[in-house]
Amino acid sequence: MANRLTVSDFQEMIGRSRFHQLFRPVVLDVNYDSLELVIKMTMSEDLERQPDTNQWHGGAISAVIDTVGCYGLAMLSVEPLPTINFRTDYMRPAINTDLKLTAQIRRAGRLIGVVDVDVVDDRDRLIAVGRACYSIKDPLPLS
Repeated sequence: MANRLTVSDFQEMIGRSRFHQLFRPVVLDVNYDSLELVIKMTMSEDLERQPDTNQWHGGAISAVIDTVGCYGLAMLSVEPLPTINFRTDYMRPAINTDLKLTAQIRRAGRLIGVVDVDVVDDRDRLIAVGRACYSIKDPLPLS
């Protein structure tokens, strides 16, 4: 596939948004063989469920799932795409930890792409899982 985005390309793209900067994202890996994107998000007091709990707010977790899913699909579209819908299932609270999110493209059709996102804590415990659908303008083929 031509025009593959690199880790630094993704880091630059995600850093353009002031909203995304709230999570201090660090792109860790882009894998075109498995169609996975891995990004670390850092906890801050602005993202806490309640002051001084150091627990991630569920809305912040959902927001990072949507963000990482969107950029995951950008592996094929070379640009972030609008969200059609998404869901988040929470497995356990995320307390005193950064989050590592892995987006995996499940399907990229003519109009819609589907991405699953796993969220783990610093000890690799599953915090949440998400699935999102995104609108595709001009998708590139999967193979």
